[in-house]
Amino acid sequence: MRGWNDLYPLPVPPSWVPGAAVGILSLHFIQKLLFPYFWADLRYLLKVLIYGLRVEMYRLQGRVVTVLDKFVKLAEKQPHKPFLIYEGTVHTYGDVDRRSNRIAQVFLQHETLKKGDTVALLMGNEPDFIHVWFGLAKLGCVVAFLNFNVRFKSLLHCLSSCEPKILVVGADLLGTLEEILPKLQKDVSVWIMAKDSTSPSVHTLLDKIEAASEDPVPVNRCSANNLKSAVLYIFTSGTTGLPKAAVISHLQILKGAAGLWAFGATAQDIIYITLPLYHSAASLLGIGGCIELGATCVLKKKFSASQFWSDCRRYNVTVIQYIGELCRYLCNQPVKEGEKNHKVRLAVGNGVRNDVWREFLDRFGAIKICEFYGATEANICFMNHTGKIGSVGRTNFFYKLFFPFDLIKYDFQKDEPIRNKHGWCEKVKKGEAGLLISKVNAKNPFFGYAGNKRHTEKKLLCEVFKKGDLYFNTGDLMVQDHDNFLYFWDRIGDTFRWKGENVATTEVSDVIVILDFIQEVNVYGVSVPGHEGKAGMASLILKHNASLDLEQMYKQVVTHLPSYACPLFLRVQEKMEVTGTFKQQKFRLVDEGFNPSTITDPLYFLDNSKKAYVFLTKELHEMILSGKMKL
Repeated sequence: MRGWNDLYPLPVPPSWVPGAAVGILSLHFIQKLLFPYFWADLRYLLKVLIYGLRVEMYRLQGRVVTVLDKFVKLAEKQPHKPFLIYEGTVHTYGDVDRRSNRIAQVFLQHETLKKGDTVALLMGNEPDFIHVWFGLAKLGCVVAFLNFNVRFKSLLHCLSSCEPKILVVGADLLGTLEEILPKLQKDVSVWIMAKDSTSPSVHTLLDKIEAASEDPVPVNRCSANNLKSAVLYIFTSGTTGLPKAAVISHLQILKGAAGLWAFGATAQDIIYITLPLYHSAASLLGIGGCIELGATCVLKKKFSASQFWSDCRRYNVTVIQYIGELCRYLCNQPVKEGEKNHKVRLAVGNGVRNDVWREFLDRFGAIKICEFYGATEANICFMNHTGKIGSVGRTNFFYKLFFPFDLIKYDFQKDEPIRNKHGWCEKVKKGEAGLLISKVNAKNPFFGYAGNKRHTEKKLLCEVFKKGDLYFNTGDLMVQDHDNFLYFWDRIGDTFRWKGENVATTEVSDVIVILDFIQEVNVYGVSVPGHEGKAGMASLILKHNASLDLEQMYKQVVTHLPSYACPLFLRVQEKMEVTGTFKQQKFRLVDEGFNPSTITDPLYFLDNSKKAYVFLTKELHEMILSGKMKL
């Protein structure tokens, strides 16, 4: 009797199949061993390539498609889908489109705005920020986002640098308007988001919005002829002191809006935005990203650590935006039951420390941290698409073809790049910190700053590696490891970061030196254990026979500086150290920090609970280090 195998013999594979299988398995293991990130890199590069080809196809077809164009199309396609959720109220794509049309109609009827004119916007996080932004964009205006933390002199500087025809102010910022109104240029028309005005020179907007038509304005008003034309001014605090108006083009908005998509977000996601809308992360990556996806965003007036996760659960949030400090604030909250009971799957942002990153994941669950690197005005961006803890991104041969950059040697004493005997800059080795520079070309342009050609030129490095080349100087020191991961190391120049904001030391010095008992000021940042960035510290030289008036000092800084820029520590010295070129010496001061056990000079601390500067004792120093004293 024959067996089953005799009746139905199993097919014998060709002799080459086992060899091929072994070869494929071997290649798989070799790839895992030598090129562990190959597939992740390939997926990310394909996304970059696809998005670039899409923009290029529009250009070849003679079409310039902007983020605003995409929003208007979505309002037609999905008018009833929620676009914004604010304090429980839903604003659909259709709602936002119609209200922005009303605002455009108001300014079309009551002002003589021309295409390309600038309008400054001083508002907090609220739906009308977006309505005004979109309405003005539909008129072809350049909108300048003003930081609502900036006060008096700095705010007037911002307005003069962008030269707006109109200033629109939110109802909750009328106090700030009153401070600058007497000094404001007479040719700036002021509008407030209110129905009544106490000043005859200030126009009201809310009453006119209610009476305005919802009809779209003529399409030729907002149509863009060039992706490289300016559409926004976003203020950034650089190494030169006062805020600078970074010129933002349609191209930059498109690139920023693609960020959430590149990290894997979809139209079904709900994005939670707690960062201020005047910041490019919230406006370009957040709002722009929602439009790119056709998704929904939950907008928060102001970040609240205590309400964060309850908001995420209430609105079924799936994507959150962060800065490093935000994550730390969440980790510092008391532990509660059910902290992993949420639907958040992606967290997109920058500046989170390694220890906070790990604690955040352990405590709040399997959320993919999508860390990235980028500056408002920069022409380079890195994205950590692999999720490696601590890294701001990853590079390879192909990425550098699209976005050429280098890390070069930097002289910290002279505060400038090191050049060899031939006058060329030198690249650092892997594992060494170097200044990040990015090549400026037609594909990766640098648009500079509005109203100040000198500031624009200062951000450019010429003749770097060869004659005629041009690079953007990011002002950031980075390290590239042997696996091609990039890590942020520090900032150069007179800027440090605190509370998620850039603090320009020259701006702080200018405010303090006005005091009649101050001879000279040297402002710098010092590290505080358990805190992101660096806290502000000011070394003071008093005038002859003058004494330090702490009460007047406190009043001066809190009146004229944003809260994050007020120096937390003061140090009174007899003599200011300077370099051979008479620049203030900061390096020793930074290293010494604020330790009263090792510093003989008098030290003072900004105690917010007492609303005063107090003498920094050893006991108070210990409380700050242990985290018992809130900064």
